[in-house]
Amino acid sequence: MEATLARPELDRTAGRTEPAAARPARIPRAERPLGLYDATLEELEERLRSAGEAAYRARQLYGWAYKRLAADYGAMTNLPVALRARLTASLPLSTLSPVREIEADAGETIKTLYRTADGELIETVLMLYPDRATVCVSCQVGCAVGCAFCATGLGGLTRNLSAGEMVAQVVGAARSARARGRAVTNIVMMGMGEPLQNYASTMKMVAILHDAHGMNFGARRITVSTSGVVPRIDALATEPYPVNLAVSLHAPNDEMRDRLVPLNRRYPIAALLGACRRYIAATGRRVSFEYALMRGINDSEETAGELAVLLRGMLCHVNVIPLNPVDLLPYERPDRDGIERFATTLRDAGIPTTVRYSRGVEIAAACGQLRAQEPAG
Repeated sequence: MEATLARPELDRTAGRTEPAAARPARIPRAERPLGLYDATLEELEERLRSAGEAAYRARQLYGWAYKRLAADYGAMTNLPVALRARLTASLPLSTLSPVREIEADAGETIKTLYRTADGELIETVLMLYPDRATVCVSCQVGCAVGCAFCATGLGGLTRNLSAGEMVAQVVGAARSARARGRAVTNIVMMGMGEPLQNYASTMKMVAILHDAHGMNFGARRITVSTSGVVPRIDALATEPYPVNLAVSLHAPNDEMRDRLVPLNRRYPIAALLGACRRYIAATGRRVSFEYALMRGINDSEETAGELAVLLRGMLCHVNVIPLNPVDLLPYERPDRDGIERFATTLRDAGIPTTVRYSRGVEIAAACGQLRAQEPAG
């Protein structure tokens, strides 16, 4: 995740949780409701035609949902009242409900906990910077990858999110940004879950947000992160949407990466970097390598030198991310001198490198921790 929370300056629901009666019962997969945000424009047009409505109403709906960020059908005043009533009953705008919101960094980091229609919990983070506003989106409830230092994977994978559940997170962040006089400029798929293990829904989300009749969000401002699902990296290179690729590397050799990222045992570093080189050759776009820096684990100057040799000659960039510690896990971030030494070793070897300091490490600091704090639905 691009950045996470410090000690919150504002917790709008501190000390409060939803009453048990308010929490929805879990719903079998086949019975989970789909909302407006799950539909491409073409799907929405067909739905309306099948109901005897004019197809152009779909473009009106998209304009209200994604340009005006309407919170309900009642606000869509150029649609017939009867149509709005039918849509309210049959096609909810969103299937996510906000549970809890925490602000930090003088209101520039906003972390939202959502509950899905079947009672699961997911997290979204909006990060406001002077030159951009980035929303970090979750794509799964939990995660199957099981990275050793990550809070999200502690409970394993529960299920994939639908495209609409991902779109709803972006729309919610866009509303929040607009209320602060800002607009979302970047989307990063770096929240809970592995986007390339929920590939079809992730790409459908990109298509919906990219549609010119809706949010018209440029694909080059969307970053899809992966822990190394090699076949899907190859697939991503053929997609019509030129999203950015970020690879969570975290180690320069298989012995170390096997311990930190279990998926490496299936797709070892040589196979992963081979896919990255094919992606670069096919797209002409650079790959970002995410490197969570952990004290005494992967932060030595020797390890940095090994990483530099591994990446030499690639069109790439390394984001060194000092770890946000997780209470239940033993990993810690290095001190600032150690962080800078690691980054300097890479830069001196000619590897473009940025240190991406997280916004705090104290409360709900790592992805998945806010969810873990909430009582089960």
